Amino acid sequence: MLNPLIFQNKQENVVFYTLLTHGFNTGDLKTINKNSMNKIITQTSFWFIALFGISLMSCAQVSDDHSKEEKVTTEYKNSMENKMKVEIWSDVMCPFCYIGKRNFEAALEKFADKEHIEVIWKSYLLAPDLPEVVNETYHDYLVKVKGMDVAQVNGMLDNVTQSAKQVGLEYNFDIAKMVSSLSAHKLIQLATTKGLGDQAEERLFSAFFTEGKSIADLETLTELGKEIGLDEAEIKTAFTDEKYAQLVQQDIEEARQIGVQGVPFFVMDRKYAVSGAQPAEAFLENIEKAFTEWRKLNPVTKLEITQGKSCTPDGLCD
Repeated sequence: MLNPLIFQNKQENVVFYTLLTHGFNTGDLKTINKNSMNKIITQTSFWFIALFGISLMSCAQVSDDHSKEEKVTTEYKNSMENKMKVEIWSDVMCPFCYIGKRNFEAALEKFADKEHIEVIWKSYLLAPDLPEVVNETYHDYLVKVKGMDVAQVNGMLDNVTQSAKQVGLEYNFDIAKMVSSLSAHKLIQLATTKGLGDQAEERLFSAFFTEGKSIADLETLTELGKEIGLDEAEIKTAFTDEKYAQLVQQDIEEARQIGVQGVPFFVMDRKYAVSGAQPAEAFLENIEKAFTEWRKLNPVTKLEITQGKSCTPDGLCD
């Protein structure tokens, strides 16, 4: 649990949230003028309602035949010691999550102590009931499945596309394939154990929104995983080993416990949270605030060292 969790800029837009999750009928759509819709699109942090209902399964740890993975994971964790954690709940089919990632990265670049920040990506399924086979594009899904007006969908997606373009991203909703993101999250969980969580998120976002790849197709995911440096055999194991599905559900349950209702959701040191794709300035403000408090509890140890002859782990003695 966050202790305490302070939400920043928590102004969820219920109208847009409902519009995208359930759809409006024609009469409802007429009540939303152009200015209101633009405001909704640019300020909201939600895309789909997360329909949970999957209980948290016990999270099995690595078995004896995974000793190699255990070693790599331990080495990665050791390299992350004495760093403030920033946890990000996200779904790779969420357009605001990719935009939020870019804004967060821009803030981190301006942060003087960025080398003391550990970013941890957490899984979140916005539409867990989507099929693994392609039936609809993003655009068609909102029109046919959610029953939304074509003109309204076009307007919303155009606005989101422009917002993405402002941070250097290219969105192609006409080819984005609406499929289950569960297997993609299993890949992310594997990548996280190798210190490649951020690379996995970036590659999957681009594959979904820009390239129109199916993020449920296992062959496609395998190739994407190999591109960022993951082992093919381990990738295929991640799709079948129940451990990775359990890790996904563990993140989802944890999100529910701390009050996450939509993504992206950024948690700094389990004290401060930023909901939605906020501007870089908002991220920077909260990172600095959280880090200042974290540093007081985790001071840098500075020693005055008198040098003498010694031996190093690499075998040098002088």
